[in-house]
Amino acid sequence: MFRAASRAACATLRPSRTSVSMRCQAYRRFSATRVTRAEGIVNSLDTFTDEENMLRESVRKFSEEVVAPKVRDMDENEMMDPEIIKGLYEQGLMGIEIPQEYGGSECSFMSAIIAIEELAKIDPSVSVLCDVHNTLVNTIFRTWGTKEQKDKFLTILSNGSVGSFCLSEPASGSDAFALQTRARKEGGHWIVNGSKMWITNAYEADVFLIFANTVRFTLTIKVDPSKGYKGITCFAATKDMGIQIAKKEQKLGIRASSTCTLNFDDMKVPEENVVGGVGQGYKIAIECLNEGRIGIAAQMIGLAQGAFNKAVPYTYERKQFGQSVGTFQGMAFQIAQAATDITAARLLMYNAARRKEEGKSFTKEAAMAKLVASQVAQRVSGQAIEWAGGVGFTRETGIEKYWRDSKIGAIYEGTSNIQLQTIAKFVQKEYS
Repeated sequence: MFRAASRAACATLRPSRTSVSMRCQAYRRFSATRVTRAEGIVNSLDTFTDEENMLRESVRKFSEEVVAPKVRDMDENEMMDPEIIKGLYEQGLMGIEIPQEYGGSECSFMSAIIAIEELAKIDPSVSVLCDVHNTLVNTIFRTWGTKEQKDKFLTILSNGSVGSFCLSEPASGSDAFALQTRARKEGGHWIVNGSKMWITNAYEADVFLIFANTVRFTLTIKVDPSKGYKGITCFAATKDMGIQIAKKEQKLGIRASSTCTLNFDDMKVPEENVVGGVGQGYKIAIECLNEGRIGIAAQMIGLAQGAFNKAVPYTYERKQFGQSVGTFQGMAFQIAQAATDITAARLLMYNAARRKEEGKSFTKEAAMAKLVASQVAQRVSGQAIEWAGGVGFTRETGIEKYWRDSKIGAIYEGTSNIQLQTIAKFVQKEYS
């Protein structure tokens, strides 16, 4: 537990990067502990440490005061405001689980999930930038990076450099490991050729984790790709190595979050930038994506709650036929069902997160959480528009944006069908 003074300092918004660097690192640290359980007592799934609750309030305040005023402009311009990214770093939200020795906040995994959920209530675009950076990029370096890689990359990732996870390609979507990007060894470097598609954070990123199939040369200098996923390797690269941003996608939703196509043309990556060892990329990606799906569930749940928060009060303010529209039974029942669905999805997500923290298997639970959260997000955000009527259909209220943003939840980090396939395998294993 931290001193009361430290807790109070954490809960306030930090005004500048300079002032942040001068503070004790403990001020950026919300929680490194799990929820404690008294002997013989099992806590509810929504029981949190004092530090986790403090983090929630801090992120909520940042979201409402700093992010909210810029949401519409960022969506219209399809560009993340640099001041928002700066603010995320000043709040310690881009190094949530990174140890303090590298400049991070050294918090729990649940803390990262709480931050993602709270950000999504205001803007899912900001939420996913924070999500991918923390649950995918930072996690890979923390878990599989060498000491030298941690010293180099975790330090810059927690202090201003955005990270990007580069797996998907034009020919490998749900079949994520049918990679065509190749890497061959030449002296002390790997030469990477190929392209990536649908890469989140690519426009703002300085650090890229690139998954490629390693190759070998025969005596006739003919390239022979490694067999299947066994040749996949993870490479850490920086933008100045020659990463080309070929196209920035124009999307239906999460428009302020950059999604780009990347090209690599004989890009040289130092041998020491191989993360986790040659041929270990499949294991790294699949384990990390399981964790990342909890983050996407948090994003979708925050989104659903954000739409709910905006639309429901309006239903009690607007009167028709002499009463508030929200008090008509048909409307009241829809609102009640939506509230129940959000809570159920949230508990699935918290359960997956706690299982992950406790070292238990969580692949099935993560798949369930992401599947249900994406379904609830689409359903509730769509209903929220209808609850607000014509006003909800306009861009001025921001309600319609939640519905546009919700659609991606059924697509990225594993489509809904992929989640169902994962769940089905566990069910079959249990019952067959």
